[in-house]
Amino acid sequence: MKRLAKTLVAATLAVLARAVLRKYKPGIVMVTGSVGKTSTKDAVAAVVKGHFFSRASEKSYNSEFGVPLTIIGAKNPWTNPVRWLKVFQEALALIMLPSHYPKLLVLEVGADSPGDLDRILRIATPDVVVVTKLPELPVHIEFYASPNAVREEEFAPAYALDAGSPLIISADDPYAREMAKPLPVRVMTYGFGEGAEIHIADPKVRIEDGEPVGMEAHLLYQGASYPLVVRGALGRQQLYAPAAAFAVALSLSMPLDEALKAIEGYEPPPGRSRILPGKDGSVLIDDSYNSSPTAVEEALAAMALIEGKRRIAVLGDMLELGRYSKQEHERIGEIAGDMSDVVVAIGSRAQAIAEAAQREGKAVVLSYETSREAAAALPDLVREGDIVLVKGSQSIRTERVVEVLLRDAADRTKLVRQDREWKAR
Repeated sequence: MKRLAKTLVAATLAVLARAVLRKYKPGIVMVTGSVGKTSTKDAVAAVVKGHFFSRASEKSYNSEFGVPLTIIGAKNPWTNPVRWLKVFQEALALIMLPSHYPKLLVLEVGADSPGDLDRILRIATPDVVVVTKLPELPVHIEFYASPNAVREEEFAPAYALDAGSPLIISADDPYAREMAKPLPVRVMTYGFGEGAEIHIADPKVRIEDGEPVGMEAHLLYQGASYPLVVRGALGRQQLYAPAAAFAVALSLSMPLDEALKAIEGYEPPPGRSRILPGKDGSVLIDDSYNSSPTAVEEALAAMALIEGKRRIAVLGDMLELGRYSKQEHERIGEIAGDMSDVVVAIGSRAQAIAEAAQREGKAVVLSYETSREAAAALPDLVREGDIVLVKGSQSIRTERVVEVLLRDAADRTKLVRQDREWKAR
């Protein structure tokens, strides 16, 4: 019964969202990929909002529910039937009555299982597509026949583009480059590779008053160099999102100076390698939104960028890896054990991280079944000057660990999953 209700609601939302788009005909920038979608969507939204009357997906609302809700402009009703009725009423009002509707939508789209993006693309057709990253082992691989099947689905929005439309991809992603070759589109590239049309050069940690505050680099475009600063988060990967947003601005014929000024207002979303002051003079890297092998590697590399008394890697289960789960947890454990002084594993799958890190012999290794258990134990472990990375898949709820390690309790508002509905779970 619950599944039937979900199917009916999704079908109704799709019909209403399609009708809204047919009436108002906004331009659509669609952001897809395995890693970095929300950061990129937020960066694009920050860049275009001053130039266009626009709307972007809230948080990571990228599903067959989240995309129509963004199109309609409604909040997530969760399981409240009265609020769902209100969403349908809002959609009908948009369709039947005149409204001041956005001229541009920035839609994040994602796939958890085969067919998800096909359903979304039956609702909305993109005018510009940004592909963030298609790693060797993508997320949600558990539900697909092969890694390539995941990449094909995540690349699907590019196939929906009209000839000559902008397709923006990472020059550092061999899969995206290869998949883009046969398409009759305008390919624009960004990244650290020398061949990137928008080249990210000289990346480094930005230090102010002796403290790490973010990342800085230069964007090289058509022989000119533009300074780029991303505050509040660590890692080379944090520079991809504003570079992609700069490419979107170019594709929409925005003035360069306006686009660069707008990028200054971009702030990475919660739970994506955000730098937060930790208890007893420690520094937290809050990467608790979600986890996958590629993302953990990037997070560990971000942790390695700053010096501390000790590097503590708190790593929860990486879910939806299917047959690759054990080998990937072990591989991450080896990397973490080599790069960290202390490795803390959370969850049943993460025990493979702990075992592999233990075999490395360099790090102190601790294991906990749940984030609540880890949260109870870790405050006594952290000391002044420690660098603490916290990362895990969504349902492992590693933000609970970050919360107890905060120096200032008021910073809880900067964490992921602080909605009442999430907190009640």
